[in-house]
Amino acid sequence: MVKNTNKTGSKTLPLNQIIDGDCIDVMNALPENSVDLIFADPPYNLQLKGELHRPDNSKVDAVDDHWDQFDSFKVYDEFSRAWLKAARRILKPNGAIWVIGSYHNIFRVGTALQDAGFWVLNDVIWRKTNPMPNFRGVRLTNAHETMIWAGKSEKSKPTFNYEALKALNDGVQMRSDWVLPICNGNERLKDENGDKAHPTQKPESLLHRVIIGSTNEGDVILDPFFGTGTTGAVAKKLGRKFIGIEREEAYRKVAKKRISAIKECDAESLKVSTSKRAEPRVPFGQVVERGMLKPGDQLYSLNGRHSAKIRADGTLIAHDQRGSIHQVGAALEGAPSCNGWTYWCFKKRGEAIPIDMLRKKIRAEMTA
Repeated sequence: MVKNTNKTGSKTLPLNQIIDGDCIDVMNALPENSVDLIFADPPYNLQLKGELHRPDNSKVDAVDDHWDQFDSFKVYDEFSRAWLKAARRILKPNGAIWVIGSYHNIFRVGTALQDAGFWVLNDVIWRKTNPMPNFRGVRLTNAHETMIWAGKSEKSKPTFNYEALKALNDGVQMRSDWVLPICNGNERLKDENGDKAHPTQKPESLLHRVIIGSTNEGDVILDPFFGTGTTGAVAKKLGRKFIGIEREEAYRKVAKKRISAIKECDAESLKVSTSKRAEPRVPFGQVVERGMLKPGDQLYSLNGRHSAKIRADGTLIAHDQRGSIHQVGAALEGAPSCNGWTYWCFKKRGEAIPIDMLRKKIRAEMTA
């Protein structure tokens, strides 16, 4: 286990560590405004009554552990309010939280979340491709869980890597219903007896999407209900720092072994698609100043209908139209607006080359 620390104010942040203790006490001891993201998979409070069996009479390994048992809804609500208050304190002003749950608890947690001052950004439905059947046949198969994504406050500006999520989704805007399988096969961790190490282990695919979409390299992600360490495992793979809190020794043992075996990706592999708005602004005048194109050179519209001459100050002239690459393009097309970078091209050895290639070259030099 790699152990890093990061000083925040007068306190030290225990990075890449799994802390033994009650999540509320541990979070209250951490520095205020020190964490970028929290992913929380709190107890579901399933209120199971008796054992559950399949049609062949084999016993279902359901969630009947002591940590999921509360005396009443009132006790569970008090617990939810306490850990959410502690979580909000340690989030940075632009930090965010993801909370996952089932129909047993997510609505109660959602109320406590809003009462605590968090600002809901989205609810995401994780639709399971391979859900556990309803063996008793008395209600619908519970084939999904709900995640709530919320900022620390209404004024927060949480990280949202829109382009990266779009790239994950084959270039289509990511929706709020995620179709992913539950954790099974080789990913399902086993204990020394060959049994499930944890009854509600989350699939790494789910955390991959959350972390890619709402954090950046080097960000600190805290999981107050760490379990067998899915959050930490994916965080390490993706070049993020994690803090795990887990009071069950058996889970900590499995998580440490799991995470220590993971190799981090190289720096280049961790880069993700970014929004063009986040890229450095390059005025067309820089292209002219640097001699990449010269005053008097001709530009041609990619649709082949129009041409314009470059002037010394980076503006264009075409017939009676004068102005920026955007203004002249819009005027020639009779359109309200135009992205001149993708509208115009220049010719080199008879080949039409978009002027955006020159902008990309300058940007690459600016960010090198």
